[in-house]
Amino acid sequence: EEVAVSNGIDGKEYRCGILALEEDCVRLELRFIKEDGVELPAKIYLFQGLPKADKMELIIQKAVEMGAYSVVPVAMEHSVVRLDGAKAAKKVERWQKIAESAAKQSKRDIIPKVQPVQTMAQMLAANDCATKIIAYECEDKKSLKAALKEAQAKGALTDLLLIIGPEGGISEAELDAARAAGAVPVSLGRRILRAETAGLVAISAIFYETGDLGD
Repeated sequence: EEVAVSNGIDGKEYRCGILALEEDCVRLELRFIKEDGVELPAKIYLFQGLPKADKMELIIQKAVEMGAYSVVPVAMEHSVVRLDGAKAAKKVERWQKIAESAAKQSKRDIIPKVQPVQTMAQMLAANDCATKIIAYECEDKKSLKAALKEAQAKGALTDLLLIIGPEGGISEAELDAARAAGAVPVSLGRRILRAETAGLVAISAIFYETGDLGD
């Protein structure tokens, strides 16, 4: 029998053969290392405004399945849910388990990290991705596709910060702060998407544009 082993860090797949099944371990023999794993060409950092109820669990599960590199829950002005202290830590612990389960199910080469809950200001100050995009429902001049094409032309689609608002959307102050930090407002289409749908639509578009679905 052959098994694929990942350390969840370096993006490599270690293909091993089973030598022995012992009482407390399985002994393996390394056969070869597969360098070109399943990770996306661009590292996607999903910054998701805290949604209501258990929607964050669905967002994390599906975002990890689709290839997100990291997920950051963000407390925004229009977020109904408020998390802090022990309650926030407990939620993040549960979300991390969901991310790990989704990563294993999808045979990811890494286990994406679910970051602690942050404010918009903390999030913008702590991240310096080559490309920053904020999905804004009132944007009517630039599409996500156009922004990705521009980033590709500049060779800046290696890591991407994607900001998605909660149910109440992104406030004017948050939009201005994101712009000041270098984020480009984009439209995800003519339809208004739910908070739990918008990020997944955007990630789908990103891995299509970066060639993850093939030529």
